[in-house]
Amino acid sequence: MKEYKSDRIKNVGIVAHGGAGKTSLAEALLFNAGAVTRLGRVDDGTVTTDFEAEEVKRKVSISNALAPCEWKDFKINFVDTPGYSDFVSEVKGALRAVDTALVVLCAASGVEVETEKVWKYSEEQKMARIAFVNKMDRENADFDAVVEKMKASFGGTIVPMQLPIGSQESFVGIVDIVAMKAIMYKGGKGTEADIPEDMKDAAELARMAMIEAAAEADDDVLAKYLEGEELTDAEIHAGLTKGISESRFIPVFCGSATKNIGIADLLNSIVKYAPGADKIVARGVKPKTEDVLTRTSGDPFSALVFKTTADPFVGRLSFIRVFSGTLKPDSTLYNSTKEKNERIGNLFTMRGKTQDSLTVANTGDIVVVAKMAETGTGDTLCDKDKPIVFPSIAYPGLMFTLCIEPKNKGDEDKIGNALNRLADEDPTLKFRKDAETSQLLVSGMGDLHLAIMAERLKRKFGVDVKLSDPRIAYRESIRTSVKVEGKHKKQTGGHGQYGHVWLQIEPLPSGSPFQFVDATFGGSVPKQFIPAVEKGVREAFAKGVIAGYPLVDIKVTLTDGSYHDVDSSEMSFKVASSLAIRKGVVQAKPILLEPIYSVEVTVPESYMGDIIGDLNGKRGRILGMEPIGGGLGVVRAMAPMSEMFRYAIDLRSITQGRGSFTMQPDHYAEVPQRQADAIIEAYKKEKQDEDD
Repeated sequence: MKEYKSDRIKNVGIVAHGGAGKTSLAEALLFNAGAVTRLGRVDDGTVTTDFEAEEVKRKVSISNALAPCEWKDFKINFVDTPGYSDFVSEVKGALRAVDTALVVLCAASGVEVETEKVWKYSEEQKMARIAFVNKMDRENADFDAVVEKMKASFGGTIVPMQLPIGSQESFVGIVDIVAMKAIMYKGGKGTEADIPEDMKDAAELARMAMIEAAAEADDDVLAKYLEGEELTDAEIHAGLTKGISESRFIPVFCGSATKNIGIADLLNSIVKYAPGADKIVARGVKPKTEDVLTRTSGDPFSALVFKTTADPFVGRLSFIRVFSGTLKPDSTLYNSTKEKNERIGNLFTMRGKTQDSLTVANTGDIVVVAKMAETGTGDTLCDKDKPIVFPSIAYPGLMFTLCIEPKNKGDEDKIGNALNRLADEDPTLKFRKDAETSQLLVSGMGDLHLAIMAERLKRKFGVDVKLSDPRIAYRESIRTSVKVEGKHKKQTGGHGQYGHVWLQIEPLPSGSPFQFVDATFGGSVPKQFIPAVEKGVREAFAKGVIAGYPLVDIKVTLTDGSYHDVDSSEMSFKVASSLAIRKGVVQAKPILLEPIYSVEVTVPESYMGDIIGDLNGKRGRILGMEPIGGGLGVVRAMAPMSEMFRYAIDLRSITQGRGSFTMQPDHYAEVPQRQADAIIEAYKKEKQDEDD
């Protein structure tokens, strides 16, 4: 691909709710630009940007994919993104790399959950937005209804710049409101024509609204417009370009990606109205001083790594957006995030999985570099003499955790390395070893996220795994005090074994540290054996008594005992104290404790009643609720961990994906008797199976 200057580069992220047809649109854009020679289909697994095995199998986008093309002496770097919330990290990374969000809506479904989310993400980035109503040929397609829903959902100024000619099976073309011409399509080819008579009034009304939006972008032009003077074509074009670039209004286009209707016109509009890379001002801070800095095309080199992936043949690939300066092959860059130098080799771009070498990357371009050793997603690369650090990419908190273990013995060592590689690609994938249960836990955004992670482990690294709910770190305790005897007496051929203790066992307030007190007198238990008694108590506490979970919130006092001059030993007293604990806990009305989590759920206010009802059904205790603005409210509660494993799935179902939540461990509380009996019974059965 030839070199493009900054003013000839456009960066566009294609975002949508899953099923709106954005990947089909990306394919159609590439096809019309001549970047691919045939129009692939998602259902056939032949589209350019869904090339991962899991994407082909499931027919959904999982990763963002770079898809550059050339159109009318411009280079347009399209980035196709996933449409499902489990892969939000990909969407957020892509929106940090592009300057325009192409928001795709289904003509039948309109504004959906992920549409609202990607709209919010693009607003946070203060970036230009262009809306495209896709699937105008679909049953129940209704362009006007979608536009009205956009106005109701997003506010601001939503301005159709095209109108569909027909809809559903009769969708045959579009009316270009700027040129006031119809474009009729047959076999994917467009031909200019006069606007149909029955659409002229609607077209005139749409044009008036468009000219008003264009005039409002410039005070002088607005004054002229308000005085009733007619605006020139140049003034309208300048107003449209400025208004769209500054997000003063959102233009709406329409078409059908699979029928190839309106796609070439969309490419023309992107070239005309989307902001060029030379217009973008990037903001960061100076390392250590935190002084605010800006970077534009004429400044020293700076760039952000917005995606990292592992290619089985090339190795680690880093996707980079250049914000200032130029980048050439065989350069040494400075990673200001990690304060390390980074040597790079060749530069290339990628269209799906196809690579194309580059000799230079100018400001605004998106390039790929292989095998960077130190640099990861979210890192800043820059000129060492003029360092800057761009804000890292903000990801939502993790919502779903499962236990992961290899299916095949011998893969325990491989799984850690493989997970490290995947976590390097995906910042919303985390894993850790639970110190209490000794399970390896993996966390992500949802069940689909982790299911695909497991598929990638097998395909990329040959590690077959199974996922399951994590074990709960229950605790055991007691309700009453008891005094109990423990005696270990065993005679063998030589020295025997003799240890004898009396222990006072009593409950402590919740959260109290373990207490062991020596209250013997007169040498009933020799001083050298006291540490062994405490060790025996601690070991018994660690193993538990009624269900195999650690004992907590208990004070143990050694009150008396006896010994034998020859047969007593540390081991004997350790065994005796352990026997006393196992016997005493059973007598002291034992209870099972479960971890209780502090839960904060953020949802649209209309769902708050449903959320409260669901949490009550999960044995949750509601602490309060309050509105937080923007139509959202927060529900705060305490809920047992055992009921919250799959809350991410439940919350998505209740709120149609509009809710989010955070959880933090708070305290332990007694398990209700019915649940406790089931846990204890399961433990007894497991022990019996082991003994058999």
